Amino acid sequence: MAFAETFDVVVVGSGAAGAMAALRSADLGMKVLIVEKAHKFGGTSATSGGVMWIPNHGLDGDVGDSRASALEYLDATIGKPVNRERLEAFVDEAPKMLQYLKSTGVAVMAAAWPDYFPGRPGARSDRSVIVPTFDGRRLGDGRYALMREQYNRFKLFGRYAMDLTETFALMMQSKGWRTVAGKMIGRYWMDRGTRKVSHRDKRFTQGAALMGATYEQVFRRGVELRLETKLDRLTIDEGGRITGVEVSSFGRSYAVEARHGVVLAAGGFEWNQELRDRFFPVPGLTRHSSTPEDGNRGEALLAAEQVGASTEHTEQGWWIPTMTLPMKGASNFHEIHQAAFDVGRPWSVVVNRKGLRFVDEACGYDQFGQAMVRDQEASGANMPCWLIFDAKFRRKFSAGGLMPTVHTPEKKVPADWWDHYVFRADTIEELARKIHVPVDAVRQTVAKMNAYAATGIDPEFGRGMNPYDQMFGDPSSKPNPNLGPIDTAPYYAVPINNGDLGTKGGLRCDARARVLDQSGTPIAGLYAAGNNAGTPFGDTYPGAGATIGPGMTFGYIAANDIAERSGNQRAAAGVREAAAV
Repeated sequence: MAFAETFDVVVVGSGAAGAMAALRSADLGMKVLIVEKAHKFGGTSATSGGVMWIPNHGLDGDVGDSRASALEYLDATIGKPVNRERLEAFVDEAPKMLQYLKSTGVAVMAAAWPDYFPGRPGARSDRSVIVPTFDGRRLGDGRYALMREQYNRFKLFGRYAMDLTETFALMMQSKGWRTVAGKMIGRYWMDRGTRKVSHRDKRFTQGAALMGATYEQVFRRGVELRLETKLDRLTIDEGGRITGVEVSSFGRSYAVEARHGVVLAAGGFEWNQELRDRFFPVPGLTRHSSTPEDGNRGEALLAAEQVGASTEHTEQGWWIPTMTLPMKGASNFHEIHQAAFDVGRPWSVVVNRKGLRFVDEACGYDQFGQAMVRDQEASGANMPCWLIFDAKFRRKFSAGGLMPTVHTPEKKVPADWWDHYVFRADTIEELARKIHVPVDAVRQTVAKMNAYAATGIDPEFGRGMNPYDQMFGDPSSKPNPNLGPIDTAPYYAVPINNGDLGTKGGLRCDARARVLDQSGTPIAGLYAAGNNAGTPFGDTYPGAGATIGPGMTFGYIAANDIAERSGNQRAAAGVREAAAV
């Protein structure tokens, strides 16, 4: 197929990694095209919390972190062999990427978010970086509604956008939370201009803020974005160099030449059951994923394999506990709800189908998912497991998609939810029988948790005994914010599945984001970033933003490498200038 047109760089995928690759490439003087198979841009990143894990970022003059401290922490956390050069490239280049992003006009700020292994050497509580609320109308009305919208779970009542501060105030029902909610609702309806354009809140928060602010800069630089445009295959010349892409849009196929490089940033393969079955030790189901439905199917990974690419770390996902509920107003269809923090709240416990605990329920969500996999392999009685809680929990906290009674009182819970999606009983014993878990085991587990709540010490798993756990506990529950007696009827249970935020494994790349073949040799002209590539962290999730941070960093690295190899003098000068910073 002859090339219909030519660009210097073609980026496949419009999430954070692809946006950074495109932005940096454009600033280095290259003509860039982004192709996105979905009807909206922003990828999974736009629906996420929008956090970037950037060690040693130096924001606000902070010099407390260091390269050595970051590597010390990563070395103490990663549990399998990884490409050392690639890991160090991330640590070295991530701060440069962030400073570059900031220099383009994107506002960034450090968040007080503990690393996910706070007891390990080198751990800190300031490596997660966010973008403040962004006015989506700045993208222009033609693009404002075309960026992928966040899930209802990131909005108050499925309508009003929440930033992280508002989210935590409402989630914890902290002092003044009703005022916070009132201001959010009032602000939305007072914005009459936007209401004439779209139902969507113009306040882009969390992942939408990151992607909105970044794409404002991408579009300013003249980068072309084509939606509904799917990668079909990579084109390759006789010398083994990638020369472009063949894509299709509404049945029309055509080829685009990439003079200097193709960057694959199209996400992972979590919505491809065949690939899950091929790679994961306990595959789980696609429908338990919390990423956009049927979105990341691994097409770019498969296209790269067809030209000889190798893969790494594909046995791992970015795990997160999820639960399923019918869609509001359409009960034959289902929604997936994250339960990342719900499982570690006081007045609750998580058990496998033998009625036994298997993890510190308040740990990082990826650790929780890894524990589910290990327990399933050992006991055959996990996936799903059960979150059991009492009336005190029900009044204050969500359980996945089941909102607390202040939002969803018992009388408003749809009749078809009870004893199918949410189980309720007047006694722990009756509840155990309803969910077909051994009564004696559940009774004993609950009795132990009640004893731990009294002392504040969990001798089995240490729940609530580290800063990360405590961040998502309830300060009113003493002496341990993550433990509370499960003793007030009625009692409830919801099944918890091992969902994901995407896949950790993907195309094997070197420190310069070049895709490697089976022998470890770079495939000329082919790069990968984000979940399309194997994570530099192997089997671990070091902190909030450990997907987006490396994704954007290696998108930045890929653009720099393409520019250096292009012979473009402006590009080469730009890379040298960045390296000198």
